[in-house]
Amino acid sequence: MEPQVVLVNERDEPQGTTGKMEAHQRGLLHRALSVFLFDREGRMLLQQRAAGKYHGAGLWSNTCCSHPAPGEAPEAAARRRLREELGIEADLRPAFAFTYRAEVENDLIEHEYDHVFTGQYEGTFVLNPDEVAAVRYLGRAELERELSEQPERYTQWFRMIYGRVHDLWEKRFEGEHL
Repeated sequence: MEPQVVLVNERDEPQGTTGKMEAHQRGLLHRALSVFLFDREGRMLLQQRAAGKYHGAGLWSNTCCSHPAPGEAPEAAARRRLREELGIEADLRPAFAFTYRAEVENDLIEHEYDHVFTGQYEGTFVLNPDEVAAVRYLGRAELERELSEQPERYTQWFRMIYGRVHDLWEKRFEGEHL
């Protein structure tokens, strides 16, 4: 059976469920999550999406992104997906939530109420090849240079929110060494 997503209104109130592909084909607003992890130096952990993904295949993006299952809290889903995709555990903090709509390849539409989490991680990974092709840490200057010179190498949702997440993370640690 196709994975189900939680349809929501602009206030993140559940409005039912539908199949993940149907939500993306019809552009229905649904609940999602994005995780941004950093190392002690403040570098962001990026994930290159696996070649077999239904959209965004081979593109670089935030550490992890997915959808909570019906009845699953976004933070619990974020922790689950970190284990399933990267084989890791990390302390997560809710950062913010926002709604976006973007037309992506394969005539699909991302229309998501996205719960964003941040955290710190340094350690080893056990990558799930069905989900992740590679991971790497990048500092802000290098990341911004890549985004400026080759934005097509990154997912649309990542390009929309990376700066806001970086600003939030840096503000949290102003005056401290990560």
